[in-house]
Amino acid sequence: MSSTAVNINNSTSTEKIMETLKGIVNKFTNAMILPVIGITVFLFFWSISAQNIHTSLGKFPGPNAVIEQLSSLYDEHVTERAKADAFYQRLEKRNAAKLEKNPNYVAKVRTYTGKETFIDQIFTSLFTVTSGFLVAAIIAIPLGIWMGLSQKLNSALNPIVQIFKPVSPLAWLPLVTMVVSALYVSDDPMVSKSFLTSMITVSLCSLWPMVINTSIGVSSIDSDLINVSKVLRLPALTHIQKIVLPASIPMIFTGMRLSFGVAWMVLIAAEMLAQNPGLGKFVWDEFQNGSSDSLARIMAAVVVIGFIGFLLDRIMLQLQRRVSWDKSSVNV
Repeated sequence: MSSTAVNINNSTSTEKIMETLKGIVNKFTNAMILPVIGITVFLFFWSISAQNIHTSLGKFPGPNAVIEQLSSLYDEHVTERAKADAFYQRLEKRNAAKLEKNPNYVAKVRTYTGKETFIDQIFTSLFTVTSGFLVAAIIAIPLGIWMGLSQKLNSALNPIVQIFKPVSPLAWLPLVTMVVSALYVSDDPMVSKSFLTSMITVSLCSLWPMVINTSIGVSSIDSDLINVSKVLRLPALTHIQKIVLPASIPMIFTGMRLSFGVAWMVLIAAEMLAQNPGLGKFVWDEFQNGSSDSLARIMAAVVVIGFIGFLLDRIMLQLQRRVSWDKSSVNV
């Protein structure tokens, strides 16, 4: 091999290495450096703006004040859990002492009735929004598939979907509250009425994006796939399982991601309006409290609400990547 050919090969290899390194640098920049720069700029302007905004409760909270309140809220949670543990230990000792004196004594089981902490309310909201979202998905996805497969059914139900899709949760909440109060009557309820009210409101508002996107995804399946199914004479359920679902997964998950975001926003509004346990109630209680720390605590809750919403979207995105055969259809 001549020296010229060797030089050309070396030059080509160098160019490929440089292109690979350039791609790695670009990916790292887009994934890490640019987001850090964006967040830093946002925090800078937030800090400057907060110093110049004065309210009846003092200065608008900046990043430092929010971090301090997040730490304080966590400390309050730890303290409350310690009180609960001490309560149950005292109860256990009391029951043990009474059983020693009287073996026939029936031990009393009591529940600690301390206030819900910020962390407790986070988990309450997460449980409620997940329950409401799952109920909506169980209804919306089969209905969307049915509408996508049947043009007549789609024509019949689409006007109803379009009418109810823009209805605010603030409009649904009073109706749901009245219906739950009228129908859910029990001396020993399995779940509280406040949970049912919030969950049903979340389900009603997050139903429509899933229905619409699922029906569009099913109705836009490639005609070649439909013809293959016809040639093989697949039964209806097999057709849905082998053809419809794999082909429409991207649109279904797009609807689910939209619905989860809607569900989270709806829940916070419903909790604020109905004073049901959760992050929305925490924000409203702090607003009504009017202490010097209230604004910072509200802003801390806002940051947490936004961060949780971001995490929920990432979880749905990762789930979509796992189940979707077309990885290029998964948008960030």
